[in-house]
Amino acid sequence: MNASDFDSGFRSRLDALATSNLSDACDSVGIPRCAVQGIVPRWGRTKVVGRAVTIRMTAAGAVPAVAHLGVDAIANSNAGDVIVVDNRGDLHHNCWGEILALGAKLQGVSGVVVDGAVRDVDACETFDFPVHARGTVPSTARGRIVQEAWNVPVRLGDAPVRPGDVIVADVNGVVVVPIERLAEVVEAAETIMAKENAMLDALRAGESMQDVDRRFNYEQMLRRSAAGRKS
Repeated sequence: MNASDFDSGFRSRLDALATSNLSDACDSVGIPRCAVQGIVPRWGRTKVVGRAVTIRMTAAGAVPAVAHLGVDAIANSNAGDVIVVDNRGDLHHNCWGEILALGAKLQGVSGVVVDGAVRDVDACETFDFPVHARGTVPSTARGRIVQEAWNVPVRLGDAPVRPGDVIVADVNGVVVVPIERLAEVVEAAETIMAKENAMLDALRAGESMQDVDRRFNYEQMLRRSAAGRKS
């Protein structure tokens, strides 16, 4: 799916959905290992939506350092893409900072999602560039970690990410949606969100928690959604 088709068909719909809606939808259609905990905004309450452009990191010296991390990924990104950095949750070594953030911002990148640590968060906030990561650390990556490869399959937590898969990241965490199943996941998530909004409206109208739970059969919602999609 190219950038234009994604933007016209799905971006606004994904902007309206929380990662919790999308995680439930993935469960309902049988997609395991889609949700990632602990990777959250490092400033504000930013949300990132887009197709993944991936980077895999490794220890300095493990492979030759051919290019500075992130440069090729940023240069080859389309507007609206998300840079995904797999550093296997390492909180000791930074793999994103202000120079990369500004370069990505000027390229039109939606944001960065890092399974590891970042730095220069204050500068990234000044640029209004969303940075979602596990933590922060002030030290440079130089001499510590290097880019092993980019535009290759990686992982965020236990979730596999291929180039072009869809990333949605918010204050609750990250959801990875396989690109070939995007349409069914979004449809299922919209159904789930509509039901949850109806439950919230019923509670605000004065209906008891027990009655709302009984009427909407919330406990079985995902199971029923899955069964309905198989029929």
